[in-house]
Parts: sequence; C-alpha cells; structure tokens
Amino acid sequence: MVSFKKFLTAAALAVGVATSAQSADITGAGATFPYPIYAKWAEEYKKVSKVGLNYQSIGSSGGIRQIRAKTVTFGGTDAPLSGADLEKDGLVQFPTVLGGVVPIVNLDGFKPGEMRLTGPVLAEIFMGSIAKWNDPKIAAINPGKKLPDQAITVVHRADGSGTTFIFTDYLNEVSKAWADKVGKGAAVKWPAASSVGGKGNEGVAANVARVKGSIGYVEFAYAKKNKIAHTTLENRNGIFVEPDDTTFAAAAANADWFSVPGMGISLVNQRGTKAWPITGATFVLMYKDPADKAASNEALKFFDWSFKNGKKMAEELDYVALPDSLTKAITEKVWKQIAR
Repeated sequence: MVSFKKFLTAAALAVGVATSAQSADITGAGATFPYPIYAKWAEEYKKVSKVGLNYQSIGSSGGIRQIRAKTVTFGGTDAPLSGADLEKDGLVQFPTVLGGVVPIVNLDGFKPGEMRLTGPVLAEIFMGSIAKWNDPKIAAINPGKKLPDQAITVVHRADGSGTTFIFTDYLNEVSKAWADKVGKGAAVKWPAASSVGGKGNEGVAANVARVKGSIGYVEFAYAKKNKIAHTTLENRNGIFVEPDDTTFAAAAANADWFSVPGMGISLVNQRGTKAWPITGATFVLMYKDPADKAASNEALKFFDWSFKNGKKMAEELDYVALPDSLTKAITEKVWKQIAR
C-alpha cells in the first residue's frame, strides 16, 4: 500500500498544479472520488511528458457544470449522465477507475473493520430511525462488542456529489423505506435530525474525525489517508466483507459496460461472495467536437498513458484499474467519436 507521505505528495502536487495555470496544459474539474489517483497519475505523467494537469476537486455536480460551461477540457463525475443528456450536450462518457465508498465511524474502542453493519441498518442510521449506537439492531450484528449509549451524528456531503449518488443508489437498493422517503441522487434531503454536512470527501472525513459518535461515507482512500475506522458490510450473498481492491474488483467482475448508453452502469449491491456492496466507477466527460482540439487530444494522451502505466498506482491507493480489454474498447468505441 502507498505510504501516507507519498499520498500527501501526490495530493499536494495536484493542488500545486491547480493553482498554477501556467504549468497546467490539461484542465479538468469534478468528482473528489478519483482525486487521489488523478493526482498520482498527474505527478508521474508530468515527469515523462512535461505536461501538467489542473484538476479541481469540486464534486461531481461542479464537474458537470464546468464541462457544460466549456471552462475545462474534461469533467469528472461519479454520477454518470444518461444517454439522452450526453446526446443533447454532445458529450461522450467513459470510466477511468473503480473504487469503493465506505461507511466510516468515530467510535471509541472500534478499529478499522470491527464495526459490522448491514444495508438495512445503515439505511435506518442515515434516516435517523436508529439514533444511538447501542440500538438493539446494531448490537445484534455486533455480538460481544461494547456499544456506547451515545447519540449518532450523521455526516453527509453538503455539495452535489457522485459519492453521494453511489451511496444513496446502494441504500435505495437495500431499503424500501429509504427508496420511498429519500431516494437516490447526487444531492438528497437528509432525514436524520442529528446530521452535519461536509464539502467533498475531504470535508466528510474531517467532520467524522472531529465528531465523536459520528458516521459518514467516503471513497476508501480518504478513510485510509485520515486513519478513520471503516465498517465491514454484509453483501448481497449474506457475507460480511472488508473494503479493498479485491472486493471492489469482485463487484465489477460481471459488468456489462456497454449495456447502457455512456457506460453508466451501477455496481452497487452486486452478487458475489467477495463483492463489496458499495462499489462504483468514476467517469470522464468530454465533447465530441471540442472547441480546443489540441487540449482535448492532450487529455486523451494523459488518460491513455494512465490506463497503460497507472495500474499499480491505482492498486496502491486501493482503486481498481480497468482491464486492458475495457480500455481498448473505450479507445475504439468512445474516443473515436471525439474529433481530433
């Protein structure tokens, strides 16, 4: 696994290029979910190409707004656009990497992976109908664990977020009550009375680290970076699994990417003994007929290099790199639609 020091180096580089437009030849904005791996890819790519990346980690909704406003070469989103929206806007969409969204907790006496939760119980916590950590429903799936008589504070995204889209897509699948009362989306009305918002995966992680008795959800790399305890989850096969690149890959093992326009398939609550139930892809949006074809071509070169050379970097940050067969199909079926 990548060291904390190396992770910070990668993240710092991305911040540096984002604030220095003179050195950034590729511009992108959007999802915070892939920010750590985009930063690492950018660091290594610049060494071999001398081309920088200015990626603003502002959330999926912001990324969609910026690509539609044509202020960036590519937009990043974890909430894929529909085929109709892509066609209307003249965009193509393709995945770049897979990862997992994980519940994180700040609870004395619980190390990473020690708190067990099921999908329905997780949904009740985020709805506010389970409001204390020693609730019998939580105790029943954590036998032998000392659960405090402590109020639960729900931490959620305050901005429009693809991470929220993936998380609520999962809750929608496993809880009829959630589906009926809240639903899924990049932004939802959070029902729990005791809740607080955070901007970006960074903001949610920071709030969970600060607030005792809290629970939130982030892309896995942010849990590891901030050394916050994640939970295990019961998957669709009834097995409690830990989040890692192996369980994320298991969730995507049977994915039929081209069954949906724009490749925007859902990977939550997939079957498989090892499958992590809150797995998702992050996507890039680009124009079929870009105003700046040279910049668009540079972005494609960056992603092509990253697909071919960035697999180990992705694994070190607990993402799942796309298989060669899929990246080849993206090149042949998606990128060929972009005017050069």
